[in-house]
Amino acid sequence: MTKNDPTSSSIDADTQRYDAIIIGAGMAGMYQLYKLRQAGLSVRVFETGSGVGGTWYWNRYPGCKFDSESYSYGYSFSEELLDEWEWSEHFSRQPETEKYLNFVSDKFALRENMEFNSRIESARFDENNNRWDIKTDNGIKASAPFLITAVGPLSAHTMPNYSGMDSFKGGSWHTARWPKESIDFSGKRVAVIGTGATGVQVIQEMALMAEHLTVFQRNPNWCAPLNNDVITPEEQKEIKASYPEIFRKCSESHGCFIHSPDMRSVFEVTTEERDALYEKLYADKGFGIWVASFYDTQMTEEANQSRTEFVANKIRSRVNDPKIAEKLIPTDHGFGTKRVPLETNYYEAYNRDNVRLVDIRETPIEEITPNGLKTSEEDFSFDYIIYATGFDPVTGSLNRIDITGKDNKKLKDKWADGPLTYLGIQSTDFPNMFTLVGPHNAATLCNIPRCIEQNVDWVTNLLEHMRANDLTLVEPKPESEKTWTEEVLAVGEMSPFMKVNSWLSGVNSNVPEKQKRTFQVYAGGAPAYREHCENEANSGYAGFSLS
Repeated sequence: MTKNDPTSSSIDADTQRYDAIIIGAGMAGMYQLYKLRQAGLSVRVFETGSGVGGTWYWNRYPGCKFDSESYSYGYSFSEELLDEWEWSEHFSRQPETEKYLNFVSDKFALRENMEFNSRIESARFDENNNRWDIKTDNGIKASAPFLITAVGPLSAHTMPNYSGMDSFKGGSWHTARWPKESIDFSGKRVAVIGTGATGVQVIQEMALMAEHLTVFQRNPNWCAPLNNDVITPEEQKEIKASYPEIFRKCSESHGCFIHSPDMRSVFEVTTEERDALYEKLYADKGFGIWVASFYDTQMTEEANQSRTEFVANKIRSRVNDPKIAEKLIPTDHGFGTKRVPLETNYYEAYNRDNVRLVDIRETPIEEITPNGLKTSEEDFSFDYIIYATGFDPVTGSLNRIDITGKDNKKLKDKWADGPLTYLGIQSTDFPNMFTLVGPHNAATLCNIPRCIEQNVDWVTNLLEHMRANDLTLVEPKPESEKTWTEEVLAVGEMSPFMKVNSWLSGVNSNVPEKQKRTFQVYAGGAPAYREHCENEANSGYAGFSLS
């Protein structure tokens, strides 16, 4: 690999040449750019949006914020950055997070290697020249030996398939495509369709903003209190002094959160001890009630039953109308078997006179109308409709790019029945293409920036190994891909996440080809995943074909 001058070296007059092309300017793409530049490679990042941030650029809806503690979420690679930046809240809101990522971009001069407002439409591997050729929607052509995707597991948003959606005369948006300009919801009638993690966040804010809010819920989710607060000056000093310990805790925990499970079985303690821990965790900040409970509550239905009932009773105590409370309690899965949305007065929103809950399992939405929408029982009029209807998970953002590998093989075709990868990093027949935070990776069940840094460091080390040994091509051996895919599925089958329909099990009712469960992420935990990656590197990358 040699550093190319993109202005003087080209395949044809219109094609820019680099050592590496990165798709996406979110947290993964930004850090990968930083590392490859440090390694001396010429790099270009292509980003659909007009700025950096990825998730934190696109998701700017009211209520959007972290569910991981701010100080556990930011980058860890620069002590100077850790010293300079101060988070204002324990769980940062989207505007502050976007400001932080712009601060990082400015500090390390990342924008000079980025192309904004440029969505990659196609990526094709040129076997004659061992390069990836890309084309963007605005006519840019570029080529590089290495293609690194940093598109995120939840970036390809999905809309429902209701008839008449184009007829609505009011304003309507998916939460992942929220307008940049401020919107005044006062005096307005608003509908929110969906009660997943995004829906929960926007509903609790919209209840305070709109004259009237109608929530259309298909399947309720288990939610737990965020318990956010400002960070005091004393806490700020403590956080800065504790960064090594914070990141150590993250590296040792299953999902890279600062919370670790109680290693007692729920069956080893008295009812009083059990409930005391549940009460403490429910009142604490963040994911504690989910990931810091008795270890077996996340392993078996029997162990989880008491925690599920505890949270159900909390919901009943917070919602005044018993009938509404029961509609907000899931009956098809136990607490924590999907990723748990964190909330602030979400359940109390349903106690307000201006908020109504509609169960669309009982009265399905039949169509969107010019003035609102129609269910099987009622016509509704709205000024705004907000679609909190989720994403084409994990593989969706990759499938929306026309990616062609060796022998004209399409990645989308290869993954039609579920992803096939080695370590969630590469797929056979797609040499020199790396999927950061992609399918079969531990990062999608993770405090993602912690797993991003591991992914990026590992890929960078591999590329440096190749350069040091005059190697130009890398792809997984077929047997490595087969073994890892089987490992992912075997571990997934033991996971409670595989027992319910969710984005973690690859299901989205708005995506016709994603109606069956296909476990798309590695559920063995970040430490185990990291060990697999380290063993592979220590073996001299024996699971890969290198030439």
